[in-house]
Amino acid sequence: MVSLTVDIQRALESGDTPTDEQFETWAGTAWLGDEDSEVTVRLVDTDESASLNSQYRDKTGPTNVLSFPFEAPAGITVPLAGDLIICAPVVEREAREQRKTPTAHWAHMVVHGMLHLQGYDHIKDDEAEAMEALEIRLLAQLGFCNPYDTLDDIGETEKDA
Repeated sequence: MVSLTVDIQRALESGDTPTDEQFETWAGTAWLGDEDSEVTVRLVDTDESASLNSQYRDKTGPTNVLSFPFEAPAGITVPLAGDLIICAPVVEREAREQRKTPTAHWAHMVVHGMLHLQGYDHIKDDEAEAMEALEIRLLAQLGFCNPYDTLDDIGETEKDA
């Protein structure tokens, strides 16, 4: 059985973030590789997210999740998927705005980021459709509703995993 080691870094003080076990479950479910690997999930504040978003994406302000796939130098084989940087205040605000449970939105951000680490993208329409369909399927396996559903009562039907 393929396993994923998840290293959690909590770079902010917040008691409202999911547990390490939840992050491990969500990331492990979204790891589709056929070999063992490792990922770092770093939870940050808006300042760190904005700084990284500016430095690596040339975009202003914080964002929900940044994915940094590990690119090994030639001849080096290290089982690292990469890093996910998740901005807790942005995820919490988006959950409220989208009328989702915080847990459901956290799970979605982890699954979304893990798919980016594995080469999935949503720039082109056909790639976006494939990635979204995979996110919906993986989140359903975890007990969550379609994150792209716009129903007002979606948060009432989602399971806290």
